[in-house]
Amino acid sequence: MTDVKNNEFPFPSDGKRYYTWNRYLRDQFGCKVYKVALDAGFDCPNRDGTVAFGGCTFCSAAGSGDFAGDRVDPIPVQFEKIKEKMQHKWKDGKTMAYFQAYTNTHAPLPILKEKFEAALACEGVMGLSIATRPDCLPDDVVEYLAELNERTYLWIELGLQTVHERTANLINRAHDYATYIEGVEKLRKHNIRVCTHIINGLPLENYDMMMETAREVATLDVQAIKIHLLHLLKGTPLVKQYEKGMLQLMDKEAYIHLVADQLEVIPPEMIVQRITGDGPIDLMIGPMWSVNKWEVLNGIDAELERRESWQGKFYNAKEVKTL
Repeated sequence: MTDVKNNEFPFPSDGKRYYTWNRYLRDQFGCKVYKVALDAGFDCPNRDGTVAFGGCTFCSAAGSGDFAGDRVDPIPVQFEKIKEKMQHKWKDGKTMAYFQAYTNTHAPLPILKEKFEAALACEGVMGLSIATRPDCLPDDVVEYLAELNERTYLWIELGLQTVHERTANLINRAHDYATYIEGVEKLRKHNIRVCTHIINGLPLENYDMMMETAREVATLDVQAIKIHLLHLLKGTPLVKQYEKGMLQLMDKEAYIHLVADQLEVIPPEMIVQRITGDGPIDLMIGPMWSVNKWEVLNGIDAELERRESWQGKFYNAKEVKTL
């Protein structure tokens, strides 16, 4: 990656003003790499009573795996079904098995091994991306992840969403920020790549609070970030918060400006895996403008160009946060 010197535009090779996931993977592997989303049949500790009940208030019944495979199918069957759909868009390229739905280290180690090894055995799989929670990283699981990291291409995705404890309580996240930092440290001791998820538009959060979350993530030893827009989905506890006036759906222009501001304050070497997202259209209450994903992406590109700005332009390197 080109160094940022004298305010020189740092990402000339793909024309983007932020370090895209697509560009990173193409640089690493020399071809298109795409994720095949799977549902391994796990639960979540703040759904099953381990730490709480009900789940995060924004989370759908599918555990954020609305576009993943069908959990009744074995992992190899899911993989082939989803891959076939993806190949209509990308006929060539390598694949990563993406354990997306619910909490994918919330099970005994033998079960985790069974699921992950089955995915690795699928034809064409070059790595794993595993979504989980920072409070679901016991020592034996981390040791196994470290071993996986030695023999395959591995990413662990952790949902932070916000650094603000008041908001974390409102969304029923059921762990604090210190737990998140501890989880990152456990993984990074073994050089495991970490992607942090944040959500813009959470209940009672304002611009300054959302920017503070981005600035905090910029201080962490994480290698990638996913920036999400909060989707209000039918059947989620968030609907009641919306009806009580605790949530105001973001408009498109505000979101575009906010994401551009957040990109400016994160490290230029941090991979941006996502800057918006899709919600299942049959469940969406809003914001409905987010359905037009490419309009949002193009809007962020245009805003950065209008400013003559880029990812990391206002980033100030700080000591990596630890406990």
